[in-house]
Amino acid sequence: QLQLEESGGGRVQPGGSLTLSCAFSGFTSDQNLESYFIGWFRQAPGMEREGVACMSSSGASTHYERSVEGRFTISRDIVAGTIFLHMNNLKPEDTGVYYCAASRPPGQLCLRRDYKTWGLGTRVTVSS
Repeated sequence: QLQLEESGGGRVQPGGSLTLSCAFSGFTSDQNLESYFIGWFRQAPGMEREGVACMSSSGASTHYERSVEGRFTISRDIVAGTIFLHMNNLKPEDTGVYYCAASRPPGQLCLRRDYKTWGLGTRVTVSS
């Protein structure tokens, strides 16, 4: 059974940087990260969970939520079975719980309902 575990959250000042990691485990023998769409989703207090950065199974396509374009980068280490979210120039509105998730293709990148496997989340607070 595929399992995801996030790490790297914390408190950071506006303008700062943070990198989140998500370790995948429980792949079957014929699967790895290239078998899945991967995504980072964010849930701010009182808000719906939204996709902020997603990558196709081939790695050829990425999608970023408009407010994070140019500041956030999604990446993956296939050998390590880990995905990352590199976040720069953080703003208070980036505050929330960040979840990594996996979806079996085909489908639409960053469409939340397509993602069936989720981590428990890691909290990011951007505040001075």
